[in-house]
Amino acid sequence: MPLALALALLAQAPAGAAPDAPTVLERRVKAAYLYKFAGYVDWPSSAFHDASDPLVIGVIGDDALADELERLVEGRRSGGRPVHVRRIEETTEPGNAHLLFLGRSHAARTGEVVEALHLRPVLVVTESPRSMGNGAMINFVLEEGRVRFEVDLDAVERSGLGLSSRLLTVARTVTSKRS
Repeated sequence: MPLALALALLAQAPAGAAPDAPTVLERRVKAAYLYKFAGYVDWPSSAFHDASDPLVIGVIGDDALADELERLVEGRRSGGRPVHVRRIEETTEPGNAHLLFLGRSHAARTGEVVEALHLRPVLVVTESPRSMGNGAMINFVLEEGRVRFEVDLDAVERSGLGLSSRLLTVARTVTSKRS
């Protein structure tokens, strides 16, 4: 199935959902996106110790999404690697995640979390527009009842990551000062 079609199907969220109270469907869509995002990231060789290392998706501030993500990735692989979900409690120690999701409740701490990563190759995904420009690389937005995402390409490149053009073509917006 082409990426655009798969993501369009995933992006269905119920209309009228309150922005501060994610629905079960919205969480499922976001969890699916997080898992799918990993497959469209070009990780530098330094991101993994060896070929058997798992891809770790860290979650800060959203246990319900972490639960959904754990159910979704059970027994699955991304780029040939097993996928693990890790709940991270302390934002100043974001752990050894490859992809890090910050829930709404931690949006104000995005800059602090990104700084704690010390430019490690970690894809930082948020769900608050306040996070863009503070180090978030991908941010979820609800638009007309659908989950969409925006990308800050400069933040992605600063961390040493690359994103597939197939992912960028389905993003709501892609910002870069180089454009």
